[in-house]
Amino acid sequence: MVSSVRKSTLPVWRALTVAIVAGLALLGFTIPASAATNYVALGDSYSSGLGAGSYGDSGSCKRSANAYPKLWASANGASLNFLACSGARTPDVLSQLDKVAAGTNVVTVSVGGNDAGFVDVMTDCTLGSDQACVDRVEEAKDYVNSTLPGLLNGVYTKIKQKAPNAKVYVLGYPRFYKVPGSCNVGLSDVKRAAINSGADALASVTSARARSAGFTFVDVRGVFTGHEICAADRWLHSLTWPVDESYHPTANGQKLGYLAALTAAAG
Repeated sequence: MVSSVRKSTLPVWRALTVAIVAGLALLGFTIPASAATNYVALGDSYSSGLGAGSYGDSGSCKRSANAYPKLWASANGASLNFLACSGARTPDVLSQLDKVAAGTNVVTVSVGGNDAGFVDVMTDCTLGSDQACVDRVEEAKDYVNSTLPGLLNGVYTKIKQKAPNAKVYVLGYPRFYKVPGSCNVGLSDVKRAAINSGADALASVTSARARSAGFTFVDVRGVFTGHEICAADRWLHSLTWPVDESYHPTANGQKLGYLAALTAAAG
């Protein structure tokens, strides 16, 4: 008797389930088979891919087809909103965030180097004395320690507001030079070491602010070790032409450096 009752009620439950699903569909609800990955790439030239070539029609933003956001989106079947732009500072990233939808569930961002005067540091170190370079790097590090934390807090707060359910990965910058290395010309080891110390200061401050915001900091210094300028197999441009690509990752730097680090962090 119990068995017959159960069998007789099964069609009723199936019909009821179909009716509920149909009703939700009429109201605009759907039951997805799996969640889509809606990925937004924010930031500066290290995220846009300057130095990696193949910029398409992205103009001065220099968004490369070889940049890690493109590669990661392709490898993970993600829908990419590629907003990173060469030269971006924290105010520019705040403007990029105006184009971020609430349904975004993965965000990457690199920012802070331009705020700290990256271009001026490299110019002064190239043209000036060892001491002038050291002094300019120390000036930049003072800015990184005193002013940059508040600017990063503003960016990270807006990311949480615009994409409250997103997993956020904050990518840092590599050390530029292997010291001592194989370079026989160019900057002295004193200058190279000073510039590397600036990258370390940026990593320290950026990682602290990212973790305070609940984000994952992706430190690329380790993966670039042995592939800096003056290393045998370098993934960074030295002074080059076009000049704006100087001191930026090559296509291998984006793929074997940045993409590899992000993939390891994202699991």
